[in-house]
Amino acid sequence: MRDGLEKIEAVDGDPVAAEDIPAAVTAGKLAYSDGATQVFADDGSTIYTEEGSDTRGEWYVDDQGRFCSFWPPTYRACYDLRWIVENEVIAGLSFSDLHQSATFEGRYE
Repeated sequence: MRDGLEKIEAVDGDPVAAEDIPAAVTAGKLAYSDGATQVFADDGSTIYTEEGSDTRGEWYVDDQGRFCSFWPPTYRACYDLRWIVENEVIAGLSFSDLHQSATFEGRYE
């Protein structure tokens, strides 16, 4: 089990509760299907790595309990976060953009 997720009981596709978002995103490096990876730190910083190039941003839980990210200088987006559970183990997170139809999955490495 991933650090910080031991007490969370999740079923595949369940929404991540607002109070669990910090533990969910900081539990480990996420790997995406396109080969990119992302690390979320406890201090609200994040590093997205694609083809060896790093992009630094910020993540936070907004006042409505949603996961959001900010990528300087101006890109901001909020996402519906859902658990990916395989064989009764939390394996990753599914991110669905609240304003676009984009959905992507990150699996813990």
